[in-house]
Amino acid sequence: MFYGASVEAKPHKHNAIQIVWPSANSNVTLLETQITKPIVLASDIEHRLVMQEGWVILVEPQSWLGVLLSEYLQGARFRKITDLAYFSSAKIQPMADSTTPIALLTPLLLALNINWQKTAELLNIDGQQLDHRIKQLVNKLNDCFGSECLKPSRWRAHEVASELAISESRFLHLFRQEMGIAWRPYLLWRRLLCAVEAIKHGNNATEAAYLAGFSDSAHLSRTFHNIFGMTLRDAKSSLL
Repeated sequence: MFYGASVEAKPHKHNAIQIVWPSANSNVTLLETQITKPIVLASDIEHRLVMQEGWVILVEPQSWLGVLLSEYLQGARFRKITDLAYFSSAKIQPMADSTTPIALLTPLLLALNINWQKTAELLNIDGQQLDHRIKQLVNKLNDCFGSECLKPSRWRAHEVASELAISESRFLHLFRQEMGIAWRPYLLWRRLLCAVEAIKHGNNATEAAYLAGFSDSAHLSRTFHNIFGMTLRDAKSSLL
């Protein structure tokens, strides 16, 4: 999630479900359509976002929040969040040390009928319904978050399959079946998130590319542009 100013992305799509919550007096164009309400956009829908200021939140469909958002969408490409007002940017300028993004997003979650802490505790569905081998793999990928990123040096399909004690073809089929996306693009997505996390912690693009397993900063930049519709430089300059 990030709060950005002057967001202007070229047409793109990604596996994540996207929430767009504009600030007051912000003109928003999504899917080439002017929107006047916060919106939830389904995964793998090509879109172009132009917004003067507001929140952009990307949620993996397999997470507990992603499952709830999928239920909210009810199979639609997008759905407006009707019981939610524009976000007041004054709330984060400056953001108090004690204020967390989750606290700021409470009205959004309430409008979606989601109690963040209570729902997570009650459902605890992150990976719960996954095949135990795929769950094991996802948990290993999650080790990259919350601490220093780990360079993914042994993530080729045949290496992962061997570790899971199944054939490569069985692994590739099982992963797509369980996760709704092929292994290679999913791994690229996770590497990209790892690189963004590294940049967030002060690394430059070259360092972030190395940490996340990209061949070089140009490879990282191309991937970022293809998935998010903007350059790394544009994204960094849009963050408050």
